[in-house]
Amino acid sequence: MKIAAVILVAGVLATGAARAADAGEELMKKDGCTACHSIDKKIVGPSYKEVAAKYRGDAKAPAMLAEKIKKGGSGVWGPVPMPPNANVPDADIKTLVAYILALK
Repeated sequence: MKIAAVILVAGVLATGAARAADAGEELMKKDGCTACHSIDKKIVGPSYKEVAAKYRGDAKAPAMLAEKIKKGGSGVWGPVPMPPNANVPDADIKTLVAYILALK
């Protein structure tokens, strides 16, 4: 009985992770992020996996990245500035940041 419960919980968690990944990828497309970023390769800006690796374990990263998405920034990944994305809803930004930081 306990094994069945563990398997059920693992399945629910995997389904939730898959939905979060789908939501993250859909928001990237909807909010225009894919014009400059990719999950696993540099385009204009760094890949999302590079961002995740750089900030892994940094408790301040979610707030800092959310602010950088909203207000833009420069100098961290090279000379090309990231433009502000003030029109992207805060809820989308929160979901995007969580998705990016979860990448391995």
